[in-house]
Amino acid sequence: MRINLVKIGNSQGIIIPAALLASCELNDGINLQVKGKRLILEALKQPRAGWFDNSQPEAEEAVLDSISAEEGSEDWTW
Repeated sequence: MRINLVKIGNSQGIIIPAALLASCELNDGINLQVKGKRLILEALKQPRAGWFDNSQPEAEEAVLDSISAEEGSEDWTW
C-alpha cells in the first residue's frame, strides 16, 4: 500500500487507515523503532498484562494451607 507523507506543522506524518489500525490492534499509544532505514510500529504491551486472568484464589489458599501443615515445620530455625 502506498501512503503519502503529509505536512503536520514542522514535521511530516502519515494517515493510517482504520482497517490497518484495527488489524494490528493499535490504539492510542504505539512503540516506534528505527531499524536501518525502516520504521517499525508496534502496539504497546502492558507489563504484566493478563497475569491474573486465570487465577484461582481457592487453589492458592490450598497450597498455602498445605505448606503450613507440613510435618516438622515447627522445628525450622532461621
